[in-house]
Amino acid sequence: MARHDPALHRNQKPPITPARRRLLIVGVVLVVAALGWGLAAVLEPAFRHTIVITTGADKGIYRGFADRYAPILKRDGITLDIRSSSGSVENYQRLKDPDSPYEVGFIQSGTTSPQESDQLQTIAAVSYEPIWVFYRGDDTINRLAQLRGKRVSIGIPGSGLLNVAQVLLGYSGITRDNTTLVEMEAARAYQALESGQLDAAFFIGRPDAAMQTTLLNSDLKLMSFAQADALVQKFPSLSKVIFPRAATSIVNDLPQTDVTLLAATALLVSKDTLHPALVYLLLDAAKTVHGGEDYFTSRGAFPNLNTGEFPVSEESVRYFRSGRPFLQRYLPFWLASFIERRLLILLPFMAILLGLLQALPRMAETRIKKRLVVWYRAIKTLEDEIWRTSHPTPEQITQWRDEIEYIDAHANQIRMPQRYFQDVYALKHAIGIVRNRIAQAAAKVDP
Repeated sequence: MARHDPALHRNQKPPITPARRRLLIVGVVLVVAALGWGLAAVLEPAFRHTIVITTGADKGIYRGFADRYAPILKRDGITLDIRSSSGSVENYQRLKDPDSPYEVGFIQSGTTSPQESDQLQTIAAVSYEPIWVFYRGDDTINRLAQLRGKRVSIGIPGSGLLNVAQVLLGYSGITRDNTTLVEMEAARAYQALESGQLDAAFFIGRPDAAMQTTLLNSDLKLMSFAQADALVQKFPSLSKVIFPRAATSIVNDLPQTDVTLLAATALLVSKDTLHPALVYLLLDAAKTVHGGEDYFTSRGAFPNLNTGEFPVSEESVRYFRSGRPFLQRYLPFWLASFIERRLLILLPFMAILLGLLQALPRMAETRIKKRLVVWYRAIKTLEDEIWRTSHPTPEQITQWRDEIEYIDAHANQIRMPQRYFQDVYALKHAIGIVRNRIAQAAAKVDP
């Protein structure tokens, strides 16, 4: 029967080559790896229990914020790992390092020059940070230029206050060449003022902070920035705020007039790789901690997105527009984040699965009918050869008869589901037609 093979196999596809097999295996491995990566991304927030935050000095304003965030986050099973720093500048340096463990931190507006390559994002502006200049002496000081030639503390290296103080003094012509500028932390600066070792000092913090409370109730004088509007125009990262008369003590009428201050803005900043579900939790904490009214803002003024220092997180934009995502309002954090992230990946796969389920019956039918197609092709090839041969030889007739019987024998061995029996008999009918064609051709050859 070997002579029938060329006719039967001329239309069949060539077998898969080793190279194609290797390519298929590599493709399967890549798909499995991609699915594994996607699954890890889905599950990651469900197993996250810690956020590392860089703050500031142990008794500073940023540390105070973080200490208030911690119990709020704990309700959702998140531990806030609070790590101290020298201040805003060091926080920025820590966060922009992609290999550092720090994920979130507080940065003071106007203290850095962010770059697109930093890959940082603002979660929210959370509070004003008033800049206080206390001084001693009989003269009234309301312009920074009046500090020329004096001994002035301007903060410590790594702090945002140091940077802002230098910029503001620079606008007023104050430099290290004409004034004694000392880098000193707040507690020492206060003591140096009281002892007469300093003439003035810059401080930063909320009015109800321990250091500010001490300063405001001391005999030291508080400078009112008479040139605040001009300074804000030159330094847009700062804002003009008013510390109202008697805000420290109504009984003692302290201060005895409204005091104009400049204020930086505290920004809650994170790496842009921070998981979105954790961003929402931090925003909830910030809203609870900073949402009340104070000396400078009305209730609900903070947190907000009124900042252009860093790109704003997309999650923050959605949060301020429509609040926390639906599932996170009613489900535990880990479960809500798991479902939300899983659905983002599973929905496309569900669509693909639905398409496959619809296509499987057609694929099965195609595969079953392919068993018949091979023999239909063989029959068609044989019939074409018969029609092309006007004067067949006896040897050709014999070959055709053997070939049609070979096809018929194999057609009888095709295993098909009962629903396809009609297709099997259609094949047999086609075999019968070609057998008749062979008989007609044989009749022309026989004498």
